Amino acid sequence: MAAVTTEAITSQDQQLIDWIEEQARSRGNAVIAVPSDAKGSGYCFTACAWALHEVPEAVVVGLPDQMGPVLLDAYVDRAAAGEQFEIGRAYEDFFQGVPVVFEVVAKGHYAEYFGSAFLIYPDGDFPAVQMIVATPDGHWPWGADAPEGFAEWQPVLTDSGAPESWLPGAGGL
Repeated sequence: MAAVTTEAITSQDQQLIDWIEEQARSRGNAVIAVPSDAKGSGYCFTACAWALHEVPEAVVVGLPDQMGPVLLDAYVDRAAAGEQFEIGRAYEDFFQGVPVVFEVVAKGHYAEYFGSAFLIYPDGDFPAVQMIVATPDGHWPWGADAPEGFAEWQPVLTDSGAPESWLPGAGGL
């Protein structure tokens, strides 16, 4: 794992670093969950996937509490084992019948969606992907047929706020 300086780190931050590192050692990565609030939907993200496996960190936004960590753990396990995930391509084998697509997270979203990861990567130098999950009916947040409010509940974390690598058709569904 990346060396972390203890200068200006509070005891609370040190406890979080210790927890993240313990989770990473025992599970292969740490998953940090942030509940929904008045500002938006809940989300969860990985920490130490890049440090341990050279696998981009990942975030999911707006999923039910129990689904996010399961999805992120599956991604890290598969990627750490060597599976390559193509940005913009839909995958239907994470949740049965519910497609997931990968998108590169714009650096401008790192502070908000990967805050605690900066304890591991103080300079913010890590790659990150968003795993975007369609509705069980196959609607994406950006689709014209998406349920009302879905795009706000599961925002796309690119510079434009729209999918920038989406591959509609054969690989993108």
